[in-house]
Amino acid sequence: MLRKGSELLLATGGDREVLLDLDYVTGNRGEPQTTDSYGSLQNGGFIPPRYLSAAAASSDDNDDDEDDPIYIHCDKTSSRPEQPLGGNYFRDGRTKIDFVLVWEVKPRKHRSRWRGQSETSGPEEVGARAEEGSSRSERRKAQLARWRNKFTQNLQNAGILLEKEETASEKKTIHYLNLSAPWDVLVYYAEELILRAPLQAQPNPNFNTSDRILRKLYIPNLMVESLPNRPLDYYTCAFRKSKMEKFLGCENHDTYFTNTQRHRIVYELLARTVYGKRKRAEVGVARLLNEGAYTAAFPLHEGPFELPEYEVHPDELNQRQVLFRYWARWSKWYKYQPLDHIREYFGEKIALYFAWLGFYTAWLLPAAVVGAFVFVSGLMSMGTNTPAKEICNSGGSYLMCPLCKTCKPWNISDICPMVGYLFDHPGTVFFSVFMSFWAVTFLEYWKRKMATLAHHWDCMDFQEEEERPRPEFAAMAPSIEYNPVTGVKEPYFPERARLSRMLTGSMVIIIMLCVVMIFLVSVIMYRGIVSVMMYRTGNFSLTFMDSYLFKYFFYCLICLFWDVWTEMHRTQTQYEDAFTFKVFVFQFVNFYSSPFYVAFFKGRFVGYPGHYGTLLGMRNEECGPGGCLIELAEQLFIIMVGKQLISNVQEFVIPYVKAWQQKRALNKVRGTQNSQEPRRWEEDYQLVECEGLFEEYLEIVLQFGFITIFVAAFPLAPLFALLNNWAEVRLDAHKFVCEYRRPVAERAQNIGVWFNILEALSHLSVIVNAFLIAFTSDFLPRLLYQYKFDNDLNGYVNFTLAYAPPSYTSHPMCRYKAFRDNNGNYTLIYWELLAVRLGFIIAFEHVVFIVLRAIDWMVPDVPESLGLKVKRERYLAKQALADNQEALLVSHRGSASSQG
Repeated sequence: MLRKGSELLLATGGDREVLLDLDYVTGNRGEPQTTDSYGSLQNGGFIPPRYLSAAAASSDDNDDDEDDPIYIHCDKTSSRPEQPLGGNYFRDGRTKIDFVLVWEVKPRKHRSRWRGQSETSGPEEVGARAEEGSSRSERRKAQLARWRNKFTQNLQNAGILLEKEETASEKKTIHYLNLSAPWDVLVYYAEELILRAPLQAQPNPNFNTSDRILRKLYIPNLMVESLPNRPLDYYTCAFRKSKMEKFLGCENHDTYFTNTQRHRIVYELLARTVYGKRKRAEVGVARLLNEGAYTAAFPLHEGPFELPEYEVHPDELNQRQVLFRYWARWSKWYKYQPLDHIREYFGEKIALYFAWLGFYTAWLLPAAVVGAFVFVSGLMSMGTNTPAKEICNSGGSYLMCPLCKTCKPWNISDICPMVGYLFDHPGTVFFSVFMSFWAVTFLEYWKRKMATLAHHWDCMDFQEEEERPRPEFAAMAPSIEYNPVTGVKEPYFPERARLSRMLTGSMVIIIMLCVVMIFLVSVIMYRGIVSVMMYRTGNFSLTFMDSYLFKYFFYCLICLFWDVWTEMHRTQTQYEDAFTFKVFVFQFVNFYSSPFYVAFFKGRFVGYPGHYGTLLGMRNEECGPGGCLIELAEQLFIIMVGKQLISNVQEFVIPYVKAWQQKRALNKVRGTQNSQEPRRWEEDYQLVECEGLFEEYLEIVLQFGFITIFVAAFPLAPLFALLNNWAEVRLDAHKFVCEYRRPVAERAQNIGVWFNILEALSHLSVIVNAFLIAFTSDFLPRLLYQYKFDNDLNGYVNFTLAYAPPSYTSHPMCRYKAFRDNNGNYTLIYWELLAVRLGFIIAFEHVVFIVLRAIDWMVPDVPESLGLKVKRERYLAKQALADNQEALLVSHRGSASSQG
């Protein structure tokens, strides 16, 4: 059975220039109003008296409404015209829906389940048990209802228009609260949030460098596609209500603010509004979602994404259909991304992510081509590899010592390391240097691209001047101080008070990292034990544990700890950057510990026959017969192919499964009304909640680390990364357009701390590749042998093998790979090779870092053309706000003269 009702609060016009502190505002009944929402100057809210009186009067009229005491103006028999199904408007057909709050309520369970126990227990005992079992859940439900009640009343006080819809069945009722911000609320908070207002239109710039190059060469560009309804580009300045007449389009109140701007304003109100006690940081809709008071909060999509069955002009498609048709479909894999459309629909933060992902994918193309060329050159020259030929044709000439206590001797000819030459030849050294230059050049040009997009999307000064304090920060800040940049009073948290929180959070991360390292050592010991068991039993089906099994547990601990003991960062950007950095450090240790162990530690401390190194009584693990570099290449192949393939399948399947479950549950509630087309808020509630961009960034940044840090061991890594990212762009686009609820459009100036992480990885890659070539690869030992003994590497295999000491009686005269004499002491060749290795590391790092600094100096962070645009925009903004500046100057002079 389906029941729908609606309640609407309409506020009359008036002045909104009044600043009130809600702690001291009284309603009509003479009772002090509880805390509502904070403003920018103090912990009060900007609320006109008419909203307070209207809300108080309305609450008086509904004191007896036991069904739902939250809402006012109940009119279940309203005669207002029905809005067409799927519309984004209230039932009046004119009021636009900006946000939707959803919660589910189940009816009280009957106590029939206790009747079966009445035969063995008395009625008083059964009733006590039933009362005890239900009292806790009933108290929790009542608490959530009170929070929703107060939260909604505070939204009404702030001037938000409300309309309620219900979908009910015998099992539960789903409540939809549609929110809309009227014009005066939008105008006030547009100035409060320093939104940008258009001053003058200008031609849309072309940011695609490849398109400009192909145009100059008169080469057809298949990646270009004409899109309908491309957003216009404007010179803008900070919005001012007093200068409304100087902004373009101000005469049309319905279309002046874009949908994303309306969503941002309403979400700011939702994030500020208090529902409980301010000292407990009981502020904002996000906390209510965590507490379970609401099950969802989201803005609506602009209609369906499916294209109409009949032919329509592209300009008639809604924004979501345009994104689906020209971006989210797999057939558009080779087309440029419509970044302006993405920004207009999803906001700057998500648009910057896709801009960075597309830019990174395009730059992977030259790296993939060079890497494939290096791999092919190794494949073609594999037949001329003299050491590999000697090993394959040696027969039983080189009897190798056992790899473990219970293992048997083996012949080196059993491995025939022809494949190893593909990943260990002079071309890999060149590719390591190339990738170091590539990484830094990529980041330098991304800084230019990021600055251009930030200006194009009006976000250049967002973090310093425009970003608001977090509601949790404002609620718990003990004092108020002037902002040194804007000069406005804001909540302030002393640095000394934050220091203890930051130290505590850092110590928890360090402890977790130590625990991960302990697990890694445990895995190494486990592998040694299992290896012995496999050699003894001949059963090679035993599997190895992996430290990744423990990552999710500690990742959840970090998230939980961060929510409980936050470090009181002022803005959302600072909060997210700090959280991202801490989690990435943990994930870095977790994901890269195994490759680092194989590359630099495995097989380094094994000793020699008769004097093997041990760890807790167990012999240290040796590299396989093919060497550690082959094992590292195998690991990277599994990560770049297997792991990425599984991740893409999960990204494709999991949202479908979640959406199917959500749709099935909602259809059960709708019951017999399934034949009717669901409304837009019902369709969007069926979709999957967007969980942000952290996992998306993390996946690609970890990939960036693998293709730069360990590229010397696997030259094909950029190629597999390119193939993965082509699919990743369309997968993410399809998720955001078709499978996710519409996220709140957030502003951002850049990609945040992720850029700093990328820079750190690019510099770390230079050091790691230098050590990888020097100590793990055979490049320098072969080079030294060519210089001192034979240029054709004849006899190189015997040169790298030592004889077991005479005291090793188990297998006398067996060979092992080391530069030692018959007594196990290091030979002069070992020390010469060590000097060569250290000299190579120093030379490699200095040359590469000097060239990197030169690239950084030659490539400016901000293009010259962008600097001219910034000056032009500032001039227009100065002209638009000239009256304000003159007034300020006059007042300043007057105050100066009075003081004089």
